[in-house]
Amino acid sequence: METAFKHIAMAGYDGVELSAIDGMSQHLVLANWQELADDIKGFAKTYELELLAMEQPSRDPERMELAFQAAVEIGIPIVNCGPGGSSDDESAWPEVIDSLGNLSARAEHYGVTLCVKAHVGASIYNTPTTLRAMEAISSPAFGIDMDPSHIHRADENPVEAIAAVVSRVKHVHIRDCKGTERGPGAPELQANGRGEIDLVGYIRVLHENGYTGPLNLEVIGAREYSLEQCCTIAAESRGHMQACLQACGER
Repeated sequence: METAFKHIAMAGYDGVELSAIDGMSQHLVLANWQELADDIKGFAKTYELELLAMEQPSRDPERMELAFQAAVEIGIPIVNCGPGGSSDDESAWPEVIDSLGNLSARAEHYGVTLCVKAHVGASIYNTPTTLRAMEAISSPAFGIDMDPSHIHRADENPVEAIAAVVSRVKHVHIRDCKGTERGPGAPELQANGRGEIDLVGYIRVLHENGYTGPLNLEVIGAREYSLEQCCTIAAESRGHMQACLQACGER
């Protein structure tokens, strides 16, 4: 884990999102988060990286309770989860909304924010379903996590989509994407600037609407990549994000 903190700082990032995803990373393992908390806080201080968010995709109440407890102790303000369900399956919708509503109430209890994003194949997968969830869940502890690659793969314009939901956006997972296949592509093609998404326009909408939340790079599929490959993708994306922020007057 320290290797990740060290090289993220070397790439010029301001903060990190901790992954609590079994089978994808072994950074924040919720089963023994108490044993990891001091190390995480220490690495954040040593490498001057703000702890911006955590991703824990499951809506399982017991697992999410652990995530909320870990977030409070470690000092993580946002917990991102997946929507679940299936696209265009109306029978799944009530359970998804009830679950997210209940989890939002628990997030409010703990003083953290629960965010969910539109995800390919899930009940919430595009702008209309995101707006529908926003209308159904009124808790101040509920927010939208926007990922332009999922919106792009829903055959929508991510710049128009972010403008439609920006009032409730509290977290952004950013990456590029080429094509509209189900997956986002090879890790190197997820690097910002490598795909088809207008990320300058996307970030400009956030800036013009006063967004001050996290802008976290998310790249998947690099588990077998070398450290050098991962660092290259991260540094390339960080440079592109900086250029986008400068272009819209944020930095």
